[in-house]
Amino acid sequence: MSIRAIRGATTISQNTRDEIFNATIELVEQIIEKNSIKQEDTTDIIFTVTPDITAAFPAAAVRKMGITDIPLLDMAAPDIDNALKMCIRAMVHINSELTNAQLKHIYLRGAKVLRPDIAEKRKISVAIDGPAGAGKSSVAKRVAKDMGYVYIDTGAMYRAVAVWAIKNGIDINDTKTIVDSLDKIKIDISYGDNVQKMILNGEDVTERIRENDASMGASAVAVIPEVRKFLVDMQREMAKKGGVVMDGRDIGTTVLPDAELKIYLTASVDERARRRYKEYIEKGIECNYDELKEDVIKRDHNDMTRDVSPLRQADDAVLVDTTDIDFDKSVDLIKQLIKDTEDRS
Repeated sequence: MSIRAIRGATTISQNTRDEIFNATIELVEQIIEKNSIKQEDTTDIIFTVTPDITAAFPAAAVRKMGITDIPLLDMAAPDIDNALKMCIRAMVHINSELTNAQLKHIYLRGAKVLRPDIAEKRKISVAIDGPAGAGKSSVAKRVAKDMGYVYIDTGAMYRAVAVWAIKNGIDINDTKTIVDSLDKIKIDISYGDNVQKMILNGEDVTERIRENDASMGASAVAVIPEVRKFLVDMQREMAKKGGVVMDGRDIGTTVLPDAELKIYLTASVDERARRRYKEYIEKGIECNYDELKEDVIKRDHNDMTRDVSPLRQADDAVLVDTTDIDFDKSVDLIKQLIKDTEDRS
């Protein structure tokens, strides 16, 4: 076993204690995670900070993480002309069987410019909201697949709660019993054969949640505040590490208000009605365009005026109007927005 050195760097936007602590913890956590480091194998960590960082010691942030039994050292970097500002650098020494070539050096935020050859892009959280018929789910699924992200179908999670109640003989309108039983429900998302699978208490219910009673049940449980909080907490936990695309009516405003990228995906009422009409005709379903258009208008009104988390564009969301662009162009546009946001993260 040899002593190896892992380098890393990050930047802060403000010279404050919280900024320094948050950036340092993020950097050290990623160095540990990407290199599978055990605390007992770490010999020491040396930090350097540029002269414009004076509000706190990075080492104090590491102590806050619970790493208290190894030497830590803070040093001031020389004041070099045109050097990267507000920069925290780290060198972590470890006992390891890995070769130098196998080590993963971590460069985050603005410090990616120091080593663009090895800096990984951090995957972000993407929130896509918009009215019915705008193509959110189809676009979100395709974008997630192309970008190597996880697509989280929030509607399927409400269906899973409904299926749990049905399977356990609980009346879907028995709010008290459902609320009292939430701690018995565990929902996971897995992937197989390029298909997202919904796992309810260890059972694959991907097909079951698409049945009519599950759909009707989802509408009933979705209006229960305790169920919404239960699933929103779960959705936030899933999104914590980034690399997720989530769509719905209130993702950017309520579920993931801190998402790095928020998109409001929409299209004109006429276009959304036309798409729905075309879909029905292709499936051999009889329909009337004017009636479909009226349904779209009513659905928009209901979604935008409901008491709990009404549909609206978040203040910092990017408006993407797909009225005059096709599906593939919509996907490419959102993929580019994600790449641009990754580059800035």
